[in-house]
Amino acid sequence: MTYIMRKKILTFITLTGCFIFLASFKISPARFLQRPGIRTIVIDAGHGGKDGGAQGNYSWEKDITLQIALKLQKTLQDAMPDVNIVMTRTTDVFDAPPIKANKANSANGDLFISIHCDAADPQRHSEQTGTKTQTYYTGKGKSRKKHTRKVPTYRYWTTPNPAKGASTYIWAAHKNDDKELAMRENESLYIDSSQANEIKDFDPDSPEKMILYRLKTQQYFERSASLALTVEEEFSSIGRSVRDALQRQVGIWVLQATAMPSILVETGYITNPEEEDYLNSDKGQQETADVITKAVIRYRYSLEHPNSTGNSN
Repeated sequence: MTYIMRKKILTFITLTGCFIFLASFKISPARFLQRPGIRTIVIDAGHGGKDGGAQGNYSWEKDITLQIALKLQKTLQDAMPDVNIVMTRTTDVFDAPPIKANKANSANGDLFISIHCDAADPQRHSEQTGTKTQTYYTGKGKSRKKHTRKVPTYRYWTTPNPAKGASTYIWAAHKNDDKELAMRENESLYIDSSQANEIKDFDPDSPEKMILYRLKTQQYFERSASLALTVEEEFSSIGRSVRDALQRQVGIWVLQATAMPSILVETGYITNPEEEDYLNSDKGQQETADVITKAVIRYRYSLEHPNSTGNSN
């Protein structure tokens, strides 16, 4: 039996046990986990103000992310007029990650999308240009002797890193405890009044509630992963290079601090001259906004039609 197969079986047994345990407390796990559709989407333009983010040859990440975020706001609103679109910023201002997370949580968001640009260190090169005479000494005192030898000389230079492509991140699995904490601290965002009455007498640290938080965290992880993969599919469909949907191991605190499914879209490499031009162009920014919008439409369809065999076009 493969590792993946064993993992699936263990996950099934664990979740089955959780559902049976919750049923004994007369709580409907299915109703607790489900939240109909998408009512609020939070868009975060990465960096801002004193935090410029990554730098290209002539532009800063904070400016590109804001322009894409504003286009995404309009594109999503046009496509989903019934959905509330909340922006963490619409101007060149700096908010610390906890403030951004609080904005998203206070907005009762159903989905958090953070826009960023990727960067890669320049490639370093060297070549030997010749030799030079180097003086060195051996021994001490009267025994000290002077010597010379030929040593190579080099020249050094850098070129832009050719790394390119879009990638979409979710929080890393080992950050689930942080996500679960966000769920506990923002319980009112995803538990309706009737559910609140069912679990109001539970101790926050009781096994019953801990299972609820764990189930919700797992659901949000799976939903985030599903959307991330869909975003990458849409990027690929327009011919953009993609670097796959990945788990963000470090750096983006807001992904695990928001009590909702959350993704971070690295729209391209600002350190790649070709991609920097694309990301600064109206065409590139609008295409990026359209890609994310199409992915969100498919994601929403999958939530509203859980028994459907395919996503909406």
